[in-house]
Amino acid sequence: MDADALTDARRAEWERLEQLSRARLDGAGVDELIVRYRAASADLAELKTSVGESPQGSYLSTILVRARLRLTGASDSILTQTSRFFTRQLPAALYRLRWTTLVIAVAFIAVAVGTAAWISSDPALIATLGPPDALAQYADESFTGYYTENPAAVFMGMVWTNNAWIALQCVLFGVTGIWPVYALVQNAMGLGTAGAVMAAHDKADIMVLYILPHGMLEMTCIFVAAAGGLHLFWSWVAPGNRLRAESLAAEGRSLATVAIGLVFALFLAGLVEGFVTGWALPWPIKIGIGAAALAVFLIYMLVIGGRAQRRGETGDLVEYEAGTPRLVAG
Repeated sequence: MDADALTDARRAEWERLEQLSRARLDGAGVDELIVRYRAASADLAELKTSVGESPQGSYLSTILVRARLRLTGASDSILTQTSRFFTRQLPAALYRLRWTTLVIAVAFIAVAVGTAAWISSDPALIATLGPPDALAQYADESFTGYYTENPAAVFMGMVWTNNAWIALQCVLFGVTGIWPVYALVQNAMGLGTAGAVMAAHDKADIMVLYILPHGMLEMTCIFVAAAGGLHLFWSWVAPGNRLRAESLAAEGRSLATVAIGLVFALFLAGLVEGFVTGWALPWPIKIGIGAAALAVFLIYMLVIGGRAQRRGETGDLVEYEAGTPRLVAG
């Protein structure tokens, strides 16, 4: 289909729709507005199906937005927007990151385990980490004491803030493509170094037990944040058939959706770390609680997210929230 030919044939009808969108209407005018709105919507669908993004489609989208606002009179209620966000936009945005998140998780574990195995295999390397008595105190007291030295509520707030800051860095500086990788490698090597000290003092099992309850969900959230940051980076490196600014804006809106969702997920991880990890509960119960928290997140991300994605959601704002496409001369 020739977009220019369609525009020439429909221009008078579109201009009439634009006039109706601005005019004071009686009953007959409202009926005409509805009829012309439906016809113009069909024209837009035909344009997008035949030629994709085009100046003509952008022009028509602008007219349709104004007409829709005239018909509805107001945006969706806050309850409707909130429901759509949590049931469709957020899970779809998380679902898009699933494979990148998995790759990051595998790489992170490999770096952490590799670092721990490398350092713990050489007593000389262990000795470079500090005096023997300080390392022994860390393995015997400091590591486990970290989880109980503050009141549970205070500790929960501390870890939530710290983890949110790490996730925020991955989001804010993800566009560089460097910072998420640097932050992940730094944290993986730090975890591996701590594991080497614990293993050197035969406390590796204690470390695993203390990390698993909260760490399963906590680290998954960090991996998701890093995945979102890297997707943002890739959106301007390989924008496809869109301008780099348009690609970056669309990915940035989806990433903002993910960032809001991670606030709640990290809060749940903080609750587990503050009120479960350090408590005198049997370890199977602690790990079970942590596994349940992770399962809730993964079901939301993969099952609900997959369903939302199949319904056409991408995690981006809907067209009328994101604004109309950029208009170009042509």
